[in-house]
Amino acid sequence: MAKKRLTQRFPWLVPLRRRQRVFCFYWGMRLDGRRYAAVRSGEELPRRAFEANSPLYNRETGWDMRYQENKVHNLKLAAAVLDGMLIRPGETFSFCRAIRRADRRVPYKDGLTVVDGKLTAAPGGGLCQLSNLLFWLFLHAPLTVVERHGHGTRDFPDPDGGMPLGVDATISEGWLDLKVKNETADTFQLRLSFDPEYLTGRLLSSAEPEAVYRVVNGAVTYWRRDGAVYEEAEVVREKFPAGGDEAAESQLLYRNVCRIGYPLPEGIPVIEKEKGARL
Repeated sequence: MAKKRLTQRFPWLVPLRRRQRVFCFYWGMRLDGRRYAAVRSGEELPRRAFEANSPLYNRETGWDMRYQENKVHNLKLAAAVLDGMLIRPGETFSFCRAIRRADRRVPYKDGLTVVDGKLTAAPGGGLCQLSNLLFWLFLHAPLTVVERHGHGTRDFPDPDGGMPLGVDATISEGWLDLKVKNETADTFQLRLSFDPEYLTGRLLSSAEPEAVYRVVNGAVTYWRRDGAVYEEAEVVREKFPAGGDEAAESQLLYRNVCRIGYPLPEGIPVIEKEKGARL
């Protein structure tokens, strides 16, 4: 039997443990030597590096749609403090640091999130949709990913947002963050907007991009281990000279593995792995 964590044996310690983790999380950023993006500008930079839409509502969750409405509320609070943010040369963008005070005046509502491996509703739930979108934008620019974490489980099908499988970035204040560093000589800017159905993200640049990027899946396989089904997807980025058609560089960025928490469509082959086999 697995040994219980201290907070599992004494649940009243959870809020204290969380405050301790959050304090150390941000204090560590003060001491890590990085210069973090914090300046916003209402004046748009002149060049567009990349733009993408993300559907606001997912009707396949199995939960009441009010949690989708709450999620949209949460996304708008976070987007309000991110819109216009500059990532200048030498700066690092931290998602958690950038949205830390987003709910100072208006509180987050209960949205869907994963706590201790289980899907539940909690204040601020759904913000990973915004971190997913930003990660997708960042992959289409010459920014260096410093920290990114994939979701361990996908509990329901995602609406089609045009992203390859495995392109996501979960966040958890005090534990997990999305960070990218600008090691170029150009400045980048985030712009975020909403219409009734979509969240739109744009990544702008101070200079004409020297290259364009295409992010696609390599091999995608599904396998079963100990009764659970997993998806393993290669995420590949191709780099093209601006105005060119032939890729100058193709790079396997990572292999993303997550457990699938819903039935797969018929016809998708699933490989059986031996019980207890490693991921």
